[in-house]
Amino acid sequence: MSDKTRKFWILVGILMLALLLAACQAKTIGQQASTDNGSYTVVSVQELQELLEDKDFTLINVHTPWQGDIPQTDQRLAYDQIEQSLAQLPAEKDTKIVVYCLTSGMAKIAVNSLLGMGYTDIWMLDGGTTAWEEEGFSLEK
Repeated sequence: MSDKTRKFWILVGILMLALLLAACQAKTIGQQASTDNGSYTVVSVQELQELLEDKDFTLINVHTPWQGDIPQTDQRLAYDQIEQSLAQLPAEKDTKIVVYCLTSGMAKIAVNSLLGMGYTDIWMLDGGTTAWEEEGFSLEK
């Protein structure tokens, strides 16, 4: 085998390996964000829809006053009362929790509180129920 042919097949092998590795990577959902108390994941409406298909998290509406829930919501807790609501939160601090409100402002405050309480797997819906409804989904009233 000529040196040129050997280099060609090495290059083909490297390209095939790169394609295989790219195909095997898990799809990442959300974008990382941070507060003074730690980092959390921000998800879009479409990403939350995907997560709800195989729901493995606690979904909390933190908006006040209450105006409706995204289907499969587990709790309604006021954003400014999170720290006083410890009994209603998951006992395990590594439990995945997704919070939302009307537009994200109250949810950001709740995220910061949850991180400050030691929770480590916090997610937030970007744009809240406003974005949810803009995408054509309804709220439970």
